[in-house]
Amino acid sequence: MVVSKLLADLRMRVGSIEPERPTVGILAFEAAAATSRLISLHRSLADDEVRRLRNDMRSQGMAYLTSKDQAFLLRLACAELVAELDKAASAVSRLGAKCRDPLLRSFDRLYADLKTSGILSTLRRGRAAELDRFGLGSTQKGVEKRVKKMEKYVTATSRLYAEMEALNELEATERRMEQQWRRHSGPIPMQKPGAPPPAPSPVLLELQSQRHKVRRLKEESLWNKSFDKAVDLMVRAVITVFSRVCIVFGPYVLGLPPLPDRNPMLRGSLDLFGKHSSGPVANSVAKDIPILRNSAPMFMAKESVEKPFERLTTLLEAGPTTVGGSGLALRYANVIVLAEKLLSTTEPATDAEEEEEEEVAAAREELYQMMPSGMRGAVRAKLREWWRRERGATVDGSLALGWKEGVTRILAWLGPVARDTLRWQEERNMERQQRFYTRPRALLLQTLHFADREKTEAAVVEVLIGLSCVCWYDDRGQDNSFYF
Repeated sequence: MVVSKLLADLRMRVGSIEPERPTVGILAFEAAAATSRLISLHRSLADDEVRRLRNDMRSQGMAYLTSKDQAFLLRLACAELVAELDKAASAVSRLGAKCRDPLLRSFDRLYADLKTSGILSTLRRGRAAELDRFGLGSTQKGVEKRVKKMEKYVTATSRLYAEMEALNELEATERRMEQQWRRHSGPIPMQKPGAPPPAPSPVLLELQSQRHKVRRLKEESLWNKSFDKAVDLMVRAVITVFSRVCIVFGPYVLGLPPLPDRNPMLRGSLDLFGKHSSGPVANSVAKDIPILRNSAPMFMAKESVEKPFERLTTLLEAGPTTVGGSGLALRYANVIVLAEKLLSTTEPATDAEEEEEEEVAAAREELYQMMPSGMRGAVRAKLREWWRRERGATVDGSLALGWKEGVTRILAWLGPVARDTLRWQEERNMERQQRFYTRPRALLLQTLHFADREKTEAAVVEVLIGLSCVCWYDDRGQDNSFYF
């Protein structure tokens, strides 16, 4: 009787203990990658970054090659940012499926509701607790505090990734040494009683230290955090970024859902374009949003009002007449950047600079190999025409200076677009050093992706012809040869 009572009491106590929540574990690296993407998006939507984007949109290169319609360019920016947010939200949904909180487990449905009906319809009106649950009632200071916490986790997880790789290498080294020792060593001598144990090898000491470092980083990173805690942070970040997208691009994209008026996090950002914009919309976006939204001619169709995000996705598909649609964005960017480098080395070389002259010659050959066959033909044809016209002209340093100034003027607006193209490619690289990138990233509209192919090729051809003529003048016409 007494034993039965004790067993029943023990079962009640054990049943009352809440089971330990599962930790993120190896999925910490996927969680850190999604978190870093959200931090990068949050910073890309900061007021200073948005103003910098507007300045880039008014640049000569973007206006000439892509479009002068700033409202259209803003829709392109919105489309790419939403696409990046969708990728992060998809990762959050996968991790949320392992949470205990029902709201976190159903985040995929919540995010779909946000995109179709907006925050006001998804969350119940007047429920301050629900607003705070997702961070919409937070102050700007609270949001930044949460972002710094997320960045701390990302940094620790990134270090954990590197240290675990180092640990794997050390363990592999230890296994190889052990195999060699077993293969070549003789019988193990008996240890004398009372003798001190042999000192551990340097590899074993380093291995112990590395394991301790990995254990410490697991505690500091997302590795030992519960799914609920990690996903809750990311869900708040997703909704915060979604809110910023709506408030920044709402006047230019018809159908974006409205936001709660009570959100203090968004105050001070409503007149961002009203004060600093020289584009087609000059009034404050906070005064009359419905009228401003109807000024977007590309989004007047009824289906775009109902499904604005599906329409945005199609904007990222570059047409066949663009550089990106032709698959030449990266190649043209490399040609332009190399032309900039060669332009800075067109001064006549001295005897002490023979090695540098060989490097320049190799760079010229590399530039020639980079050019598509059609561009090579265009450059050769124009050079032959120029040579027939200038054959009898006197070699004059002022002509070389004029060509150099002309090439410099073109590269002044063409070069930044090419460098942003290379930057975009590098930032989207899935190498380990880019997985946890938290800084603002370049956008497609800042690159050659949407640039008109004919205009871009014409500008590049002019640069190459000018560069060839500059070198011919600098070489004083030796062998009557050109670059190409």
